[in-house]
Amino acid sequence: MANENRSEWNSNLTFILAMIGSAVGLGNIWRFPNVLYSNGGGSFMIPYIVSLFLLGISFVLVEYAVGYKFKTSLSKILYTVHNKLEPVAWFVLLIVFLITTYYVCVVGWDLIYVILSFTKAWGSNPDIFFSQSVLQSIDSINGIFTIVPAVLASIIAIWFVAWMIIRTDLNDGIGKVSKVLLPLLCIIVVVIVVYSLTLPGAASGYTQIFSPDWSALTNLNVWLAAFGQIVFSLSLGMAIALTYASYLPEGSKLVDNALIVAFSNSGFEVFNSIGIFSILGFMALTSGIPFNDLVTEGTGLAFVVFPQVFNIMGPAASVIGPLFFLCILFAGITSIMALLEGVCYSISEKFDFSRKKSATVVCIIGVLISSIFATGAGSMVLGVFDAFLNNFALLFAILLECIIFGWIYDFDELIATLNENSRISVGKTWKAVIKCILPICILGLWIQGIYSTLSTGDTVSISIMAILTVVLIVVPFIFTKLPAKNRDFYKKIQ
Repeated sequence: MANENRSEWNSNLTFILAMIGSAVGLGNIWRFPNVLYSNGGGSFMIPYIVSLFLLGISFVLVEYAVGYKFKTSLSKILYTVHNKLEPVAWFVLLIVFLITTYYVCVVGWDLIYVILSFTKAWGSNPDIFFSQSVLQSIDSINGIFTIVPAVLASIIAIWFVAWMIIRTDLNDGIGKVSKVLLPLLCIIVVVIVVYSLTLPGAASGYTQIFSPDWSALTNLNVWLAAFGQIVFSLSLGMAIALTYASYLPEGSKLVDNALIVAFSNSGFEVFNSIGIFSILGFMALTSGIPFNDLVTEGTGLAFVVFPQVFNIMGPAASVIGPLFFLCILFAGITSIMALLEGVCYSISEKFDFSRKKSATVVCIIGVLISSIFATGAGSMVLGVFDAFLNNFALLFAILLECIIFGWIYDFDELIATLNENSRISVGKTWKAVIKCILPICILGLWIQGIYSTLSTGDTVSISIMAILTVVLIVVPFIFTKLPAKNRDFYKKIQ
């Protein structure tokens, strides 16, 4: 591999900021409030905290230990564990790349709304405006032949920004951007939350977080929702933590860093939700719309409900509106950087590409695939991608990683790696979680994900999922069979 692709973080702070930035992504801003509200309110925090320790921190520690110990790409790590496991690495990285292609599109929608928010150009009916004017949605797969220029332009812009960041040196690119965007993101969130608490009706909103429905604790679906939220918010199984940890210098306190990142991410989710719920409480009071009709998951909250809120907020909306959409934009960019880093690193590692070349190839292919979502059928196809990749493919990837590092690799090596410099030690309990408890929990989520995905799918959706399944099987084996240009790739790390 070219020397320019092997780097180290210039400080532990840079690593922590980059990791927090990757976790504090787009989904945390609009997904967590819905999951929290729909699963018992305040009582949801109990399964959420259990999931954070049992699933989130436990699996992040695996990725930290593996990345730090091997200090190389996921593809070479799995080849080193067993030479038949390389396809699994490309399977995981392909999932991450495909998730990035539609994630960029959603961030592109937000870029459009940053501009629209200054004049509230969405008008009096944000729902119709979003579907007809922005997305130009067509309720047919034939809409895939109709390009939506504004969405395509925003997608190209986001991919260009991603390319500009990823192609540069680790610290000059991801490190420097994380140091700027994450503090700005935190400042914007604080401003929004503080302002939202002053709005009439705010108390009726944020008290939803602290009003527990204790009966929800006996509902298995609530616990599965908590596990699913942790998987989503910490980007588990995407090799982000593994790749970033591979850049850590010797002597790093892995367990300490993992706890800082996990607690910071969860703290952000809860703090941000206070602001979101306060604003929704304000809207419920002023519009007469029931609170539960306002709390929606996905794009509905960001691009429909909040524009409605800004319409009735008065002059302050000209400030809060742009800040809100800038907040989503910054969070999205930090996550895109993290998603692409592992993909580019593995390509550079095997094929001896320079960092710039791998970033260029990945981003060009990414633009081509993302263009599918810039069509009249784009939002429909995006929904299928999201459901399939998150509910089926990603969970399966996590399950495979648990089996590989819990049962095939010598797990005691990972324990020794984590405990070498950390002030907090892990041992047999963590080992039992990774080897036994976590696979069972992930398997439950996976079965539920398959059922929900297939039971709600129509003919078109099932066909797209079938195509994705073939792609996820064939492409990893193609990448495995391609000869490595880096002569050291097949030398196993001791």
